[in-house]
Amino acid sequence: MKMGWWPKWVALCFCLSLFLHTIQGYKESDTSRTLKVEKGDAHEVHCSRERSRAAWKIIEEYLMPFVEKERYQISRRCRLHADNDLYRDQEQHKIRVDVNEWKCGYCRKRFYEEIHLDQHFDNRHYDLLNVNLRRGNMAEFVMFSIFPINHFKSHSRCLGDVCGALHCDLVMDSTPQKTKCNPAAAARNQHLCESLADSCFPVKEGPSASRLHEFFLRQFCDAHTCKGGRKPFSRGHRKTRSVFYLSVSILTLMLLPLFYIIIYMHRRGMKGGTVQLKRISKSVQKKKSS
Repeated sequence: MKMGWWPKWVALCFCLSLFLHTIQGYKESDTSRTLKVEKGDAHEVHCSRERSRAAWKIIEEYLMPFVEKERYQISRRCRLHADNDLYRDQEQHKIRVDVNEWKCGYCRKRFYEEIHLDQHFDNRHYDLLNVNLRRGNMAEFVMFSIFPINHFKSHSRCLGDVCGALHCDLVMDSTPQKTKCNPAAAARNQHLCESLADSCFPVKEGPSASRLHEFFLRQFCDAHTCKGGRKPFSRGHRKTRSVFYLSVSILTLMLLPLFYIIIYMHRRGMKGGTVQLKRISKSVQKKKSS
């Protein structure tokens, strides 16, 4: 009887040891990932920083104002969440000092153009890319174990991959070239757009999610067609005041007190002149009477 239990105990101890070893490796995954990045794996990431920046600009301007209005919290499972942007931390450490001057928020080094700051991030601070897996998420740990790190980064954290769904070409600095509409590409972008709506705003989560789901389809997805007549961002965007408007407002506030001072001084001078004229006329009348 005792001999029959011995193999089971050995097997149980072996499984327990293997489980503890796996958990230990999972807890130390941040350290191992940092070492891999320092060895140069970050340079193998195929993710466009420019397109990721354009996608985030669209999210902030054409989506988040309406999400904030609904007081809705986007899940981290949504690809549009800030945690799923590979370059988010680096972009937040960009400091624009002047029109032609940028500063690195990590080391305070200065650059004349943003593109040079981007190159600086790639060369000096590539270990600070947003590639950390969330603690407690075993699914991400399994994916990280199966796929290479560059595959995981570029396909899970590259916000530029959803640019087609978000119409990034309309907000990028480069002048868009007029090309013939490709029905297959439009269909792919529409499918991606609808999948983003489903994953980011599940209808079953309540009225707010349902309204945002409908809004997302109208704001982004409806324009993915070659039939024409439907434009992206049809539901509006964040209202921002232009530099010209602010300049005119400040100038008006500065000149308004000066205007009232001039009017006050002018009226005061007019009253003083009237008093002097009255005195002169009285003195003339006295001379005539004498």
